Amino acid sequence: MPPLGFSVVARDRGSRARRGVLGTAHGSVETPAFMPVGTKASVTGLLPDEVKSLGAEMVLANTYHLMLRPGPELFRRVGGLHAFMGWSGPVLTDSGGFQIFSLPGDRAISEEGARFTSYVDGRAWLLSPEASIDMQGALRSDVMMVLDDCIQATSDEPVARAAMERTHRWALRSLAARRDPAQGLFAIVQGSLVRELRRESAAFLTAHPFDGFAIGGLAVGEARERREEITAFTAELLPEERPRYLMGVGTPPDLLFAMGCGIDLFDCVLPTRLAWQGIAFTSTGRVRLTRGAHRDSDDALDAACACATCLRFSRAYLHHLMKASEPLGPRLLSVHNLHHYLELMRRAREAITAGDYAAFARARLLELDRHEHDEDATGTLGEKQARRSRLAAPSARGPRHELVCTSSGAVAMKSLVEGEVMHPGVGPLVEAEHLYVRQSRLAERLSSAAAGTTVVVYDVGLGAGSNALGAWSASEAAPASAARLELISFEQDVGALELALRHPEDFGWTGARAAAARALLAEGAHATARTTWRLERGDALSALARDLVPADVIFWDPFSARANPALWTIAAFAVARERARPGCTLLTYSASTAVRVALLLGGWAVGVGEATGRKAATTAAAVSAGDLVRPLDPGWLARLSRPDVPWPADAPLDALERLAALPQFARSLPSDPSLGSS
Repeated sequence: MPPLGFSVVARDRGSRARRGVLGTAHGSVETPAFMPVGTKASVTGLLPDEVKSLGAEMVLANTYHLMLRPGPELFRRVGGLHAFMGWSGPVLTDSGGFQIFSLPGDRAISEEGARFTSYVDGRAWLLSPEASIDMQGALRSDVMMVLDDCIQATSDEPVARAAMERTHRWALRSLAARRDPAQGLFAIVQGSLVRELRRESAAFLTAHPFDGFAIGGLAVGEARERREEITAFTAELLPEERPRYLMGVGTPPDLLFAMGCGIDLFDCVLPTRLAWQGIAFTSTGRVRLTRGAHRDSDDALDAACACATCLRFSRAYLHHLMKASEPLGPRLLSVHNLHHYLELMRRAREAITAGDYAAFARARLLELDRHEHDEDATGTLGEKQARRSRLAAPSARGPRHELVCTSSGAVAMKSLVEGEVMHPGVGPLVEAEHLYVRQSRLAERLSSAAAGTTVVVYDVGLGAGSNALGAWSASEAAPASAARLELISFEQDVGALELALRHPEDFGWTGARAAAARALLAEGAHATARTTWRLERGDALSALARDLVPADVIFWDPFSARANPALWTIAAFAVARERARPGCTLLTYSASTAVRVALLLGGWAVGVGEATGRKAATTAAAVSAGDLVRPLDPGWLARLSRPDVPWPADAPLDALERLAALPQFARSLPSDPSLGSS
């Protein structure tokens, strides 16, 4: 085996992120790299060829588990782990230190090592630094780890110091026990959350000839902010010319932050472990497929993803597999989750090479954090319980609507007639701001329009008024030189707005907002120096068919196709298209395939919109495809050949052929449409 090699080939301009190549006897690894975890010589549920096809170059295996079963003698006989598991690429093996840490009631730590009882057969074992290296030698891994004394990250300083110093002594014993210098050996920097201990640990270990250095003892009980602080601090203490490995950390935001600190290698069980719990990582945050909201959804798991799972299967199918306990469900989610992680790493490497990783990471972190950390879920548990009690009081009820409290503590409006909740999950303020006002770039439109002109917004589905008041607020906050806003709301039943005005504090409305909404209800219109807002009551389609001033932005937010089918047809979107100015965009909460088809056949270019609440994506449409951030592509079109895909009620028989002929889809369908595109 040739010795381990590492070289840095590119550095980012705005961060410490770097791109490198790790050379091993079983091939090179482009870094930053994520290693899928094959704990027991298997990335759970997936074939080695599948793992490789997803883009993985290196996997991790677990010394502790493989030592107990099948044991070192078998690996010596077959020539190591690669031949045993059918994986030809590089392998990193951990030392077993974390597994010993995870057995607090069944192990005893001493200077000699860790004594514990096997969960396989009840035998007593001693895992010493020498025994760990001997086992990793039998596995013939490309990178071995020293045995460390792993403790809770929040341990106090005396406990942390004792564990750190033992880790140092064990590291030197591990180094002395190595028999094949071609097997790389990484030391592990410990010290819990104490900066000076981390500094001391790094200084001690980097003075010895280890092939790389890991940051251990994180993601074991500490807050994210503290984990990021220690990661950034410790990374700067490690040598530039050696690979750096952040052990067991974890989520896409964790990886994005750590890459910016100059970390090269990562591993985590989350992509596969959470897949078996029905949880998927998507471009806009996590999705739990076991929830009832996905039962009838024909949407792809992640419209922005090109993995085999997203190209071929609907959320409804994945939900069914998980509920039916079919093993195919976790397998498909594992394929998606690993693709998501490995694609994130690939794009990060490209961004580093281009020198713009810092901007790339900021954009991805902003998008992920916005959807994984609900802005309405603030306050203490007592405050949330008090809010739920107040909303449940009889005074909060109206004849056709009621206020409800979501699981996050956000206030939302429910129709007692339709049974639907407006802005479910995230609450009206968050959805109105992110999905409609910000995504439409309304503030920029107002500021960039020529002086004396008017920007027109159609608000189809006034509801409780949150979207309209979000637009109204953006206009009122615009500079004096900005264009005026003409806001036209369409609604049949104003009961939701009437109820909201009895509880304006629950919707975050200031006195001026509430006054504008009250004037709209009383007079049918309200005007300020900057904004004109009027209400079109009655059937929205009939109102849209009248000679209205053309729109620059359309908020399409009526009840769903189940409750209000007429507003989700090709005919309805064609009417809206006739009222659209060049440059107009239409935004809606639905990501339904049928809705997207209706928009396309109604004359719109269609793309993936911002996520909201439990929805991993929504829909953005525009007069011009050039105004879309993420237009639908031929891969999305290919999925329409599946027999289970629903179509709009007024779809023509040749709908698929018409869609394929649209300029948005520049190339033809694959020869076998059921395969999608890859």
